[in-house]
Amino acid sequence: MSFQTFTRKMRGRMRSNTCRIVLLTSLVWVIFDFVLIAHYSDCIGKDGWRCKRAGEYDVELPNAERLVDDNQLVDDNEINTEKSLDGDSAGVAPIMGQGFASGGISMTYRSILLKKWFQAPTVREAKGKPGEMGKPVKIPADMKDLMKEKFKENQFNLLASDMISLNRSLTDVRHDNCRHKHYPSKLPTTSIVIVFHNEAWTTLLRTVWSVINRSPRSLLKEIILVDDASERDFLGKQLEDYVAQLPVRTFVLRTEKRSGLIRARLLGAEHVTGEVITFLDAHCECTEGWLEPLLARIVQNRRTVVCPIIDVISDETFEYITASDSTWGGFNWKLNFRWYRVPQREMARRNNDRTAPLRTPTMAGGLFSIDKDYFYEIGSYDEGMDIWGGENLEMSFRVLAKLRLVMLAIVRICAIVSSAKASAGIWRTSIPRA
Repeated sequence: MSFQTFTRKMRGRMRSNTCRIVLLTSLVWVIFDFVLIAHYSDCIGKDGWRCKRAGEYDVELPNAERLVDDNQLVDDNEINTEKSLDGDSAGVAPIMGQGFASGGISMTYRSILLKKWFQAPTVREAKGKPGEMGKPVKIPADMKDLMKEKFKENQFNLLASDMISLNRSLTDVRHDNCRHKHYPSKLPTTSIVIVFHNEAWTTLLRTVWSVINRSPRSLLKEIILVDDASERDFLGKQLEDYVAQLPVRTFVLRTEKRSGLIRARLLGAEHVTGEVITFLDAHCECTEGWLEPLLARIVQNRRTVVCPIIDVISDETFEYITASDSTWGGFNWKLNFRWYRVPQREMARRNNDRTAPLRTPTMAGGLFSIDKDYFYEIGSYDEGMDIWGGENLEMSFRVLAKLRLVMLAIVRICAIVSSAKASAGIWRTSIPRA
């Protein structure tokens, strides 16, 4: 065999082997891509792999409780629960299903920890008063200069806030179906933690009164106000004397020096005695039926973190402005929290029911409820954080792994959104979100 013939044969074999390697590599990548897409897809085909059948849910539910129409809670164990609470075995048997642990806290509550509740009465409109039913406040022309001067104190229309009742009425903007939801007759108690720094008197107390007026009294364990080194005199003894007279146990904790939102919230959490921690901002107003749905989701599974729809209180007129219930929390490549439109796949998962729980990737962080033990099991907050703006994503990522971060469109809480603070970055550098 000549050298040239040998060379031609070798080149032919090399080309053949190269083609085989290319084809084999391509096949491997195709299989890898298919597995990757399948892993991160909600469903392949209408009835294929990972597609939910009727009656299947995204979180584990105790046998004694089921979801009807994807959200309506039905307490099948009512009779057994009554016996459990009144009998000698109270505190041993769980109220719903079997308490089981998954490397941490039990996912159900013991029956003795749950309380029977009754719906709070509706706050009636005081006709003719400023801001009633969430309507905008109109400042007379001769008071415009005073309004502008007082605006500088908190970066919102403080004059308008002072004109509004601490117990003002709000319009019920919930979907009609939300008003007819049924929840378990016994729910865990919650402690409300509110952090503030130099907050206005009326906005802080309107927040407190909205919690008291619109919450089942038996479910409110306490309201904890954490003062992060405020400098205003009326937030001292005057505030302590005022809250001491409230119909719900309320007390003020104070940081020794300026700590920031995160460490102040951790201080409040240390004093919580309720089963659930509910964090609120210091300038928000809870609406009708806000608390029961939050606690109802947690009583199903204690590892669920629940957020409301955050509506807007105008910083200029204190008008109640509804936010969209078709958005969820996300973030950009700079890890800045952003609101995005809910994708069609999530709407389909909810059967296009706008009142069904929304499985959101992240939360805004200002307003949410979480089981106290679970809060510490996942590491609570990072006390090394000096300013707000990252704790919400960190908390979201911890919970997201279990797909138990949900937003409830049937729960709406309105909060003041100050355009001046947002544009100037004041909240981020000197005033914690409280």
